[in-house]
Amino acid sequence: MEIVGILAFVVALLFSVMVHEFGHFLTARKFGMKVSEFFLGFGKRLWSFTRGETEFGIKAIPAGGYCRIEGMTPQDQMPEGEEGRAFIAATSLKKLIVLGAGSFAHFLLGFILIFSIFFAVGFQALIPDITEIAPQSAAQSAGFKVGDRILTIDKDEVNNWAKDSKKIGQSEGREIVFTVKRDGKILTLSAAPKYIESEKRYVLGVVTKIGIKREGFIPSIKDASTATWALGKESVKSLVTLPTKVPQLIRQTFMGEERDPNGLVGVVGAARVSGEAVGSQNLSGNQRLQTFILIVASLNVFVGLFNLLPILPLDGGHMAVAIADEIRALFARIRKKARPVPIDVNVLTPITMAVFVVLALLTAVLLVADIINPISLNF
Repeated sequence: MEIVGILAFVVALLFSVMVHEFGHFLTARKFGMKVSEFFLGFGKRLWSFTRGETEFGIKAIPAGGYCRIEGMTPQDQMPEGEEGRAFIAATSLKKLIVLGAGSFAHFLLGFILIFSIFFAVGFQALIPDITEIAPQSAAQSAGFKVGDRILTIDKDEVNNWAKDSKKIGQSEGREIVFTVKRDGKILTLSAAPKYIESEKRYVLGVVTKIGIKREGFIPSIKDASTATWALGKESVKSLVTLPTKVPQLIRQTFMGEERDPNGLVGVVGAARVSGEAVGSQNLSGNQRLQTFILIVASLNVFVGLFNLLPILPLDGGHMAVAIADEIRALFARIRKKARPVPIDVNVLTPITMAVFVVLALLTAVLLVADIINPISLNF
């Protein structure tokens, strides 16, 4: 089963790459830009077909993908009569939309995956089915029985037992009216929760079932939005602290220090963790699927944010160039001068290469760390 989880992660990763590039493709085509290639992978062309003016295909090295938009720099030659379709000829707003579409696609995919957990897959949750009643408790005195399903608390419908049951703890001992379903019949029971000194709260005296819960369409959208936002905030924190974790990663890689589960992890490490989750005997089938989906969703949110960092060759770096172009144009208008020629990103090649080397070295260290000193979450 572990190998199935690893292979599934690889497929999910490649699909995420395609979704990212498809975001660029759709928006570029929407604005009339010329898109000549859409490939998964790099290196030697293995297979391709042409539809319209775009060649789609697969290349030998499955380490990413790309969408080739013509006219990214002033030096790029456009076919005669199509100069206006060059990326560089578009307005700054259109450039920003096209460049940001890849990250937006990651965020959207992350949201859809989390939505699928709430709406379709289901998640582990307390449900209001009574499995045990404490002796001499308020529930026993009120006539509750094992198998009862609590429907309402003081006429408020029970939708989330973990949340709605807090009304019991906040009752201060006053009598509460419950509606329960028993053997197909609806009954009304009244109980005054008792204060338990050891727990420092009022309790009814019931244990409820842990089961799989699925939500409706609208609640799922709401909860998926909240969860995606929370993942985004955690990803931002990770990006901010990333430079401080590099020395720790080096020690963990070359000096035998134990890997921090909350530290940096590469693609190989993420694949290994996915395999552990899918192959775990300590998790139910539903929990395995939940965990796998959450790992892939988290990866998409993190990659989407990482890609927005204002450094070349990331999309965020190109967006920073587009913003700088617009600022230069604004100053030119104020000074009543012609719009400056767009910044040529080729001039920034030394910076781009320096960043690329740093990212490549970090990737290499992560690869070594994930192989010789892997992270294990002990699912």
